[in-house]
Amino acid sequence: MDPQVDGELQSSWLVTEVDHWNQEGERIAAITERSLLICKYDFMMLSLQSCRRIPLNYIDSLVHGTLTLPPHSVSRREGQGLRVHWDKLREAPFTSRWNPWSNDIPYTTFIEHPVKGATEMFTSKCQLEMFQAQLAAAVQRAYGVDPVPGRANGALILNRPIVIDTYVGLISLISNQNKLGYSLARGSVGF
Repeated sequence: MDPQVDGELQSSWLVTEVDHWNQEGERIAAITERSLLICKYDFMMLSLQSCRRIPLNYIDSLVHGTLTLPPHSVSRREGQGLRVHWDKLREAPFTSRWNPWSNDIPYTTFIEHPVKGATEMFTSKCQLEMFQAQLAAAVQRAYGVDPVPGRANGALILNRPIVIDTYVGLISLISNQNKLGYSLARGSVGF
């Protein structure tokens, strides 16, 4: 986090990110005055592996709803999610949509972390509704302070189903069943 670029930290959350291929990954989402930071942190090795910065005034919409998949999809997904869209004028290229490891997708989807409910501290840090409320408020403040020319006066807040457009999903099936997107002790190997 760079205080010059991001401003002060407003809140931090432990969430699960579901990518465009339905693969789950443990993330720390930090809301600052000017940015949403989505960080992959290895809790076993206590190291930051990667971090994406999304300026809050670039966020176009926040969509909360039931996660759905195409009717003939082999993958399965239940529950509620939050999808954050930015850069709505740019559609993800075909090569990025069909690459399961691509980071060139102008949206991300969050669900509650499975550790929610383990303790009172985890429950408060993993609540998707509270994360959504604080993110929406931070986005509105960012639009008021530093509006982007040619954009609306804030992000749209929508309640509708969130479609994860994956059909076969063999990689996500193996990854999600074995919790490969989470920092867990796996014998003498951790990843």
